[in-house]
Amino acid sequence: MRCRLPLVTVAAALLLLWQSCMNSGHGITEIILTSQGQNAMKVKASVQCTDTVDVAVVYWQKGHEQQRDTTLVSVHKLHHDIVLTNLLPASDYEYKVLSGRGSELQESKGYDFHTPDVPIWMKGLFNVICPDSSVLPESFRKGYVLVSRRDDPGALFLVNAKGDIVWYHQVSGSGFKVARFTANHTLLSLLGGPAYETSYGDEILELSLTGDTLLHLKKGQQDFKQTIHHEIMQNAGGQIVSLCVEEKVLDLSSRGGVKQDTVKGDGILVLDRQGHQVWKWTVFDVLDPLKDNNILKDKKDWMHANCIAFDRDSNYLVSFYNNGQIWKIDAHSGKRLWVLGRGGDFPLPDSALFDQAHAVHINEHGQLMFFDNGVSKKISRTLAFDIDEKNKKATLVVNTKLPPENYNERMGSSYLVGDSALLQCATKRNTVILSTFQGRFLWLLRTGMTSYRASFIPSEQVMPYISRPGYTH
Repeated sequence: MRCRLPLVTVAAALLLLWQSCMNSGHGITEIILTSQGQNAMKVKASVQCTDTVDVAVVYWQKGHEQQRDTTLVSVHKLHHDIVLTNLLPASDYEYKVLSGRGSELQESKGYDFHTPDVPIWMKGLFNVICPDSSVLPESFRKGYVLVSRRDDPGALFLVNAKGDIVWYHQVSGSGFKVARFTANHTLLSLLGGPAYETSYGDEILELSLTGDTLLHLKKGQQDFKQTIHHEIMQNAGGQIVSLCVEEKVLDLSSRGGVKQDTVKGDGILVLDRQGHQVWKWTVFDVLDPLKDNNILKDKKDWMHANCIAFDRDSNYLVSFYNNGQIWKIDAHSGKRLWVLGRGGDFPLPDSALFDQAHAVHINEHGQLMFFDNGVSKKISRTLAFDIDEKNKKATLVVNTKLPPENYNERMGSSYLVGDSALLQCATKRNTVILSTFQGRFLWLLRTGMTSYRASFIPSEQVMPYISRPGYTH
């Protein structure tokens, strides 16, 4: 006799009605399934045992027992909470609990459950155009694209090459302003509610691939006093690094303003995981607003920093939208080491001149890479440079233009996919494009939302939690 555990939707919240499965054998006294957050693709199995044993769960879509998924083993406990991932919505599943010690795990009898459907607003959210999947890089066919919804309800999505949602996490009352996949295989994000525009927010949230909350800091806790914006990342010590809003009261009467006026600039804020400030830097440490002839016009958003990243030596790279520059900043002293871009330290040929930069980073080849919005030419593109710091030489090695119809004047990103392709996000066009370095079109994702960035995650980075490639040939 199977114990069926039905999953139902009530008042737009995903809830799992449970019943216990008693006396299931092998020391298991009770199995309870509950939903893992507001999610149709993850289920938590709570397993109670009579002794401290090891437990895992093997599960499969009904009728596809040969395509089994097995969770990681929960070791030496009386009570085990194990999350089943990689589920399809609105589908019937069967499962067995494995229990015992070491390699001698025994199977329980079989049980089943039914997953709910995804929320109606997610249906048809992603559409793919791919004329020939055989020309896609193999890693891309098997991998996933990370995008996020900035409006309420906020959501993070992993989408495969066919445009199928294979993983998501939803929050209410806030949007995911920016998110990144970390070296620890977690998702680190900045949240902000309706009071926070575009890429500004007041919450830091880190999630595991099973949907567990690993870190949740809110503005007002400890030294987290400022609004942060545009970026969230971790350093090698696990500390949180972000851009923050900095305000300074200045006498702008010499520029035609008032004696006590406020200039809004940018800073770098480093917090430990408890929210204590570790390090701080502001643009006011480097530049004097009074020397800017346009300060009255720009005082409400003076520089508009939009990205921070680590250089190869762990110092910071910061890009500024308003002045078309990328700075390198010493991560200890705060000294500005060099400037790339308009009026900078590196001579650039006309082909390498850029207007604004987004998603600045060091790519897998050690090159400084970013998305150039290209406002002056109305052409957006990806640029990458080999930087010779000693001789102040920047050599342009990638210059890939988006088609004119995908011109993207604000936001956006570009990242390598293997050695032959680029994944470019035209945020304002709700479009993500995969192309060759020569600009040849390979794949396009239309989204029914505005995602600040789109990044590629190879399949091996999310296994065993997600295994649903878009194309297998």
